[in-house]
Amino acid sequence: MSDENGVWRCRVCGYIHHGTQPPESCPICGAPASDFEASVQPAPKAAQQAPGAWRCLNCSYVHSGAAPPDECPVCGARHDRFVPAQEDGDQADGGYTGRIAVLGAGIAGVAAVEAIARVAPAAQVSLIGAEDELPYYRLNLTRYLAGAQDRAALAIHPRSWYEERGVALHLGTQVASIDTTGKRLLFADGAPLGWDRLVLAAGAHPFVPPLPGNELPGVHCIRTLADVEAVRERCGKGLRCVCIGGGILGMEVAAALAAQGAQVELLEGHGWLMPRQLDRRAGELLQEHAANMGITVINEARVARIHGDERAHAVVLDDGASHPADLVTVTTGVRPNTHLARRIGLDVRRGVVVDNHMRSSCPDIFAAGDIAEHAGTVYGLWTPAQSMGAIAGMNAAGAAAEFGGIPRSNTVKVIGADVFSIGTIEPPDGSYRVVSGEDGGVYRRFVVRDGCLVGAVLFGASELAAAVRIAVEEGLDVAPALANEDAGELAAFLAERA
Repeated sequence: MSDENGVWRCRVCGYIHHGTQPPESCPICGAPASDFEASVQPAPKAAQQAPGAWRCLNCSYVHSGAAPPDECPVCGARHDRFVPAQEDGDQADGGYTGRIAVLGAGIAGVAAVEAIARVAPAAQVSLIGAEDELPYYRLNLTRYLAGAQDRAALAIHPRSWYEERGVALHLGTQVASIDTTGKRLLFADGAPLGWDRLVLAAGAHPFVPPLPGNELPGVHCIRTLADVEAVRERCGKGLRCVCIGGGILGMEVAAALAAQGAQVELLEGHGWLMPRQLDRRAGELLQEHAANMGITVINEARVARIHGDERAHAVVLDDGASHPADLVTVTTGVRPNTHLARRIGLDVRRGVVVDNHMRSSCPDIFAAGDIAEHAGTVYGLWTPAQSMGAIAGMNAAGAAAEFGGIPRSNTVKVIGADVFSIGTIEPPDGSYRVVSGEDGGVYRRFVVRDGCLVGAVLFGASELAAAVRIAVEEGLDVAPALANEDAGELAAFLAERA
């Protein structure tokens, strides 16, 4: 296949390739040429060799073999969440030898380091993280909380991986300031670290509403491994837990606590669970599933304060209702850690503004992950953070890579229910068309505009997730399957064209 415009976008990670043909495989996620689309018209699929490795879209675990595993051993994702991939280490050219500092040891920072190690193994790389732990799979913290995963399995790479690549680790280290003139990071203890190019991947911090009592002992956010360890120390059979916030993380935390035998109440201010990812019916089905797990969900619950003396004892709503609690979790969103970027005068809106190369308003500073804002979007999701980090690392190391953006998609992994959403789930105006249906506990909702699929919600139909994702990313014309307004017919149409 070829394209006279010479621009191709990877449907899996958003990487942009320039050339008359797509690359044999994506240098960011390893997807084959058939997973690239032309910049104007979707690219037809090409014949390809059977892949020998598969990358999990949830956590990026790479599985070697002719077929993906039935279940990801790291995050538990199903086989249909794997895409063809390449093993690490086949991209090196050794060109850049300067100093690259990566500030932030989450997935964006680690992905940047991985990319630098591939394209410029002679570069002098430093990875700075605020936590004492080796970089770990943050999205698996709730699996660890639920007892479904050992702590040792959380690490993305062993310490030897960094040592073998000459990466200097600065863990448990806080950065006090960034000196752009002298090109130094100043640590909280006063020690300097020089850099020639800097990748900001400092992530985000939990947003805690200004509630009276939110600083009492027994009130926990869930963001770091230390947060989870603090909850695990107290969690046990019969413990009364009140979880504030019914988004993805709140749902996963509630399920993890219930799995440990706790009595769990989940308070959601909206009319149904996960309102940013699900429509009302899907949220209702999720609530039914939560009830079967022993989780009591209270919708339209507006918290007034957290009551307690030496520690939290109850959560009080604005209608006066009091919910006894031995432990309270707050999962009401996150905010990007942009304070250092603002101090040095970078262009910051909701996040650090970056171009397609992940470059900030300062030419030698790149940003990726939860801290970055690309084309007006702060993703706050694992998969985009990993893609952005890899692209930022490649460009910091002197390679040329572009990010073209990817549709938001969400998969809930801990609660035992197959829940998937992508793109537009609530039509903003009358130009959209909704086709939905429910059959035997399976619910499908498709949102169409101008004959093309632009969004979907699936409950209990995860086998269709990959086909739906491709259709939304390609803007697939589904008009031939809309005549009867039947969600089952549209699902079959999508499955045939996957």
